[in-house]
This record gives sequence, C-alpha cells and structure tokens, in this order.
Amino acid sequence: MEYNFTDPYELARFIKQSKKSTPVQVYVNGDLSKVNLEQTEWYGFNNFYILFGESNIITNIILDNKDIIKHFRIENDRRNSAVPMLNLLEQDARIEPGAIIRSKVKIGRNAVIMMGAVINIGAEIGESSMIDMNSVIGARGKIGKRVHVGAGAIIAGVLEPPSMSSCVIEDDVMIGANSVILEGVKIGSGSVVAAGSVVTKDVPEGVVVAGSPAKIIKNVDEQTKYKTKLLDDLRKWYILKKQSFKDCFISYFIIFLWFFLSLSKYVWNLI
Repeated sequence: MEYNFTDPYELARFIKQSKKSTPVQVYVNGDLSKVNLEQTEWYGFNNFYILFGESNIITNIILDNKDIIKHFRIENDRRNSAVPMLNLLEQDARIEPGAIIRSKVKIGRNAVIMMGAVINIGAEIGESSMIDMNSVIGARGKIGKRVHVGAGAIIAGVLEPPSMSSCVIEDDVMIGANSVILEGVKIGSGSVVAAGSVVTKDVPEGVVVAGSPAKIIKNVDEQTKYKTKLLDDLRKWYILKKQSFKDCFISYFIIFLWFFLSLSKYVWNLI
C-alpha cells in the first residue's frame, strides 16, 4: 500500500495500519537444541543461546522450557512500536552512533547526522546538511541543502494537529544551538537563526534573527557569512570510503601475489 508521507492524515493511517512490534533479545543459559526455535532468529550451541524475536514468542519459549533453562536475561528498547528504525546501511551519508532515525525519513547525499540527534517519520534532510548533537527534527520537517542545525535545536514536528503545515528550512540556513522553530514556520534560504532563539513566524531570505520571539536584527553580511561558513571536509566521507577500498584492493593483491609466488616455488621444487 502506498502512502503520502507529507500528508499528516496519511502518516496517521500508516501508523494505525502498521503491525505493532515489541522485539526482544534474550540470553539463555540452557540447552535449547531440542526446542523449536523456528519463529525466532537464534545463535548458539550446548548451554548458551541468543534469541531474537517478538516478546510474546520469546516469553512462551522461556515459560515452556523453564525446566531446562538455568538463567536468562531479556533486553528490549521499544514497546508496541508502529514505526521501525531507518535502515542506515542504505544511506549515502555520515551517521554517528546514538542517532535515532525512524523509517520513512529521507536523507540526502553527504548529510551528517551527529550523536543523539532524533529525526522523526516523514522528515527530509537535504544534501550536505548537518543535524548536530541532540537536535530534533520533528515529523514531516523539511531541511534543505547545506543547512546546519545546531546542537540541541528543535525543528517542531507536525502530526497533531493535522491542520498545521510542516516546518520548512530552505537551503544554506544556519540554525543556532538550542533554538526552537515552531510548527508551520518557514526559514528563507541563507538566513541565520541565533542561538537560543524561538522562531514563531516565517523568516525571509538572507537575514539574521534572534530573541524570543525571534526578530530580524540585520541582513546577512560578509562577516556573518564568514562566521557561519560550513566546512566541506566534514561532509566528504565518500573520499575516505574510496581510499579504504583502494587500500583493501592493494592489500588483497599483495596477499594474492605472495600466495601465487609461494605456490609456484612449491610446484617448482616438486618438479
């Protein structure tokens, strides 16, 4: 079934119709070699097993086999969750440990998501944008290209009430640390939001706003551009990726060459 994740009603329908999940993992001290584990993902042998699966299935296995299980430990990080986490392996971006990114989020090439950032369902992160530590991008929030969202900043999400429009941060915007952008606000391209500001209404292009509520204090000038300049080197992770591949290729080639020469010498001695 297709959903329009820019529409709050469609988002709500997706969450309603999604299968709710309570995944757990359990470490078991006990011989489960004769237990039916087909409904789980499991690893182990002898008296140690690790099981992954839904809470109700794992619980039944534990209860049904309590006589052969000496000890067990269950771990989980969600309850009746409707939206899984985004598959980070498919993203062409740099994503640091501890970032929480839900499914149905779009992340542009060379974006950077720092530790502790939270990005909710339906949000869009543009190319080469950075979402700094502990910042929050709410549901349906749209972040343009080359945007910097400072540490602890909040881009308000809009799922309830559905009548509100989503936040839009246009290209080349700098959002200062601990700023708050309220629901439905649009920040024009090239503008700067000073740290700690609370933005309650739209901001035009190329201005600096500050305060609570935020007000225009000046136009963006050369000094402001210099102070808010982005560093491209922080976003060029793919260069390291290519270098790593090259290094790996050279290493494998050397190993192969050594093996070939050793084998040739061995065969020659036999002759």
